[in-house]
Amino acid sequence: MKREQDGHQPPLQMNNIQQAREMVLANRRITIDEVASALNISHGSAHEIIHDELGFHKVCARWVPRQLTAEHKLIRVRVCQRLLSRFSNKGDAFLSRIVTGDETWVHHYEPGSKRQRMQWKHPGSPTKKKFKTGPSAGKVMCFGGCVFV
Repeated sequence: MKREQDGHQPPLQMNNIQQAREMVLANRRITIDEVASALNISHGSAHEIIHDELGFHKVCARWVPRQLTAEHKLIRVRVCQRLLSRFSNKGDAFLSRIVTGDETWVHHYEPGSKRQRMQWKHPGSPTKKKFKTGPSAGKVMCFGGCVFV
């Protein structure tokens, strides 16, 4: 953006910067073209405002395995305690009877492209987390990764 001789932004550009900030904070998935169109400025000017003036960068949410509630965690602890108890009673013979695996729900919907899911993030804001499972209209239970120990 062009600065005046004294190094300050012209009032119209300051207004565009403030409006762009409000637009990005209201919708973290807004595109540079949408900002440019709304403010009636070029794509390059909108890019410079968002990146250089405001310091926002487009990032994808970080995948985390699952969103476990306190109850889910407690159930896992209890199961592990029971397994340890059985191992202490039966020894190595118990280990030959363990079968492990995982299950997950596969959802019937298209989540969109990675670029469509990207969001604006200010350098000081925390990284957004996205859980691998979530509700959808239809889903199927899948089992996999069974290992016989």
